[in-house]
Amino acid sequence: MNKLRIALQKKGRLHDESMKLLKEAGIKFNIGSGKLIAQSPNFPMEVLFLRDDDIPQTIADNVADIGVVGENELLEKGFDLNIAKHLGFSKCRISLAIPKADTYPGLEYFNGKKVATSYPVILKKYFNENNIDADIHEIAGSVEIAPGIGLADGIFDIVSSGSTLVANRLKEVEVVMHSEALLVAAEGLSEEKKELLQELLFRIDAVMAANSNKYILLNAPNDKVNEIVKVLPGMKSPTVLPLAEKGWSSIHSVISEKRFWEIIGKLKENGAQGILTFPIEKMIL
Repeated sequence: MNKLRIALQKKGRLHDESMKLLKEAGIKFNIGSGKLIAQSPNFPMEVLFLRDDDIPQTIADNVADIGVVGENELLEKGFDLNIAKHLGFSKCRISLAIPKADTYPGLEYFNGKKVATSYPVILKKYFNENNIDADIHEIAGSVEIAPGIGLADGIFDIVSSGSTLVANRLKEVEVVMHSEALLVAAEGLSEEKKELLQELLFRIDAVMAANSNKYILLNAPNDKVNEIVKVLPGMKSPTVLPLAEKGWSSIHSVISEKRFWEIIGKLKENGAQGILTFPIEKMIL
């Protein structure tokens, strides 16, 4: 049987999140210290551990069938790959930043300036679209130190918390794009590998749905059940069961993590008591 070959970052945040997702999807790997390729004993898949900026080309060249890559890296490399899934982790923004002491009048600040970046393709396109004539200086790493050592007037780089900018006396002035991890696939996969990819996506969907929802259990007086049910739509509708105590019911449902506190407040307003919530391991929609 053919195996689905996946390319993953060999270390770092994207690696950790990708391996966590595969583990939650029930896929294990026999990984030894320093190994750059590993097999799964319980799913027809093998993994290649690569530099993140090598992943798009590896898939475009059909060396790997699928891979997890940052949206920013995919756009920078320019390969036409199929986006199979937005994975929702490793979120960041790619922004322009300048020395904290400088006054920023707007994007025209960068006219005639030198900007250091590891993403020259994305930046050049952005400047061209906005009629900015700047000198783009490509460097491989430690972009944030460029203004401090006189190498550039500003930078274009990944921003997560912003602490690195603060540490280097820089301030973020323009967000050019938002990025997250993507599961991408090569063109022309065989039917067998397409089926394996669909099975993988099914499992990932179940994991992501579980992570973004909570199971909720509460008690409510019977005369408040209808109001509470309106607050708790659930996947189809909440489950309502009678309690041993007359006049009371137990209500079970699933709620969105994003609306958790909003919904809890409405439940309390409508007389809910003994509210319990539980994480969901898997959720098949």
